[in-house]
Amino acid sequence: MPPQTRRYPRIAGALLLTATAVGVALALNGCNNDDDEETVKSLIFSAVSVPETDTEKQAVRASTTATVDGTAYAIDYHTILRSGDTAGSGTFGQIVDVDGNAVQEADLSLKISNDNDFASLIPVGSKLFMVSHFESRPGAMYLTELNQDSATGALSPVSTRPIDFSGVNGGWVHCAGSVTPWNTHLGSEEYEPDAALRDPVTGDIQYYAGDTYYSAMAAYFGGDLLALNPYDYGWPVEVSVLDEDGNTSVAKHYAMGRMALELAYVLPDRKTAYLSDDGANVGLFMFVADTAGDLSAGRLYAMKWHQASAANGGSADLTWIDLGHATDAEIKSYLDAKLEFGDLFEAADPADTAPFCPDGFTSVNHGHNDGMQECLKLKSGMEKAASRLETRRYAAMLGATTELRKEEGITFDPATKRLFVAISEVSRGMEDYQKNGSDSTKYDQGGPNDIRLPYNLCGAVYALDLDTDAAVGSDYVAQNMTALVAGRMTQAWDPASDLPAYDPAGPLANNKCDLDGLANPDNLTFLPGYKTLIIGEDTGDGHQNDMIWSYNTESGSLTRIETTPYGSETTSPYFYPNINGWGYLMSVVQHPYGESDEDKLTNPDQARAYTGYIGPFPAMD
Repeated sequence: MPPQTRRYPRIAGALLLTATAVGVALALNGCNNDDDEETVKSLIFSAVSVPETDTEKQAVRASTTATVDGTAYAIDYHTILRSGDTAGSGTFGQIVDVDGNAVQEADLSLKISNDNDFASLIPVGSKLFMVSHFESRPGAMYLTELNQDSATGALSPVSTRPIDFSGVNGGWVHCAGSVTPWNTHLGSEEYEPDAALRDPVTGDIQYYAGDTYYSAMAAYFGGDLLALNPYDYGWPVEVSVLDEDGNTSVAKHYAMGRMALELAYVLPDRKTAYLSDDGANVGLFMFVADTAGDLSAGRLYAMKWHQASAANGGSADLTWIDLGHATDAEIKSYLDAKLEFGDLFEAADPADTAPFCPDGFTSVNHGHNDGMQECLKLKSGMEKAASRLETRRYAAMLGATTELRKEEGITFDPATKRLFVAISEVSRGMEDYQKNGSDSTKYDQGGPNDIRLPYNLCGAVYALDLDTDAAVGSDYVAQNMTALVAGRMTQAWDPASDLPAYDPAGPLANNKCDLDGLANPDNLTFLPGYKTLIIGEDTGDGHQNDMIWSYNTESGSLTRIETTPYGSETTSPYFYPNINGWGYLMSVVQHPYGESDEDKLTNPDQARAYTGYIGPFPAMD
């Protein structure tokens, strides 16, 4: 049944499949009776089936129909560029060094990243640009000029080129991102290097013998590890497209703090931003800028979880611990001075039993090296430096909660004033002295053990109610955090059971989470006015094939709208309600065959990542 409506707004240029006769006439003729009632907005995607055959498991499959306000429109997944594609004179995903020269692999081939991640659409004047970043070391961001077909809404590349990061000593593991209210690309640098482990002789950082995660970054400086400063990486990165010629500026916002940054998300006041911190035993952070539209100065806060319930994914009241005020320029001066971990803290080895630490030291348990207890003492006068260079460590010392596990995407519903945050796994520090359901002291010993929830491999998306806090100076301060929708772990195979389980000899065997629900939710986006939350997955063995879901926040219904090839990740879905009369749901398919099922790869071309979109939709703002 079509929605009850008294007014049909014009939907520009959309491909009409089915509609009521009245709806067709009004949509095509642009009739709009402003005296009548507001349209009741609705959105329904056609469902995508669970992939069962090898062909389905190797494909990008998306909804073919979106019914918007009772009218059905043809949509699909459309690729803009794959890693290694050329557009103009540029090669999409080519990694370059500080001088703009191509980085080579060990076999002397060009280094092309298949770790495409967030891609933003940035209209500037009469042109449309895409800023794409790559989750690699060295990192990369590309500026692509797009052509938008006025008749169909189709997007295609005109040219692409790498954005110069030499002014900020390169980019690092650019993960998810967002678009600011002032139309800039706000990227990230995930899994910040642990400066406490830096070898002063070699310059390397290793979590274990033979670890090359950090040393790969040396390629940006021609292989010189000593040229690297670990404190250069782990920041929000803002890229502005300055004009129709595609000139850009790059700023790392040191005032916002340094962590395993999944992304920063700015709210409608243009001042308040939330920052998610990925990994084990991590925190949630809030930044309030001094000036709207300017992230270069402000006050940083860390979340404290006060558990209210452990049921159904858990819930808590939240308070916020003040980490102090800073400016980009102040923190940049510490980088220029080459401050090291030992300039900020004294450290001591913790004992096996309480009180764990010597007098004068604070026991913390936080996210480097998969959760780690430390005894720390802040050196005199280093509060501001520690608050930004070692944000999570400093927050833990002040009593903030650093127990979240793989904290991922953030998005916002302006109608309900709710923030949504994805937690990919409810595990480790989020459990009560356990790891994956078995007894363990690693993630809680020496910390406050604020979060005490049952293990859930499949993860959950949480809702946070925002309200005014005069002391913080923001109308968007999170008051609580409650699981909204959670995945469901499968059980041992039993044909007689009604619990989710899959025949180990069947095509669905490699799934540890219910295929009718979430597995390791990652990035999120919200469709304002349509009560629709889009949830992308980053799952290893929860689901064999990663998926994107549409979740109706009113009815609680989940619809599968995309599945991706073996071993890939659905990175950074992001919705644009109206670009010149068309809507787009950006969707990137990262590293096919890169996390699992490598044996299914028969052609190297299959491993190239996809940057594209689901749509086009009619304008939906």
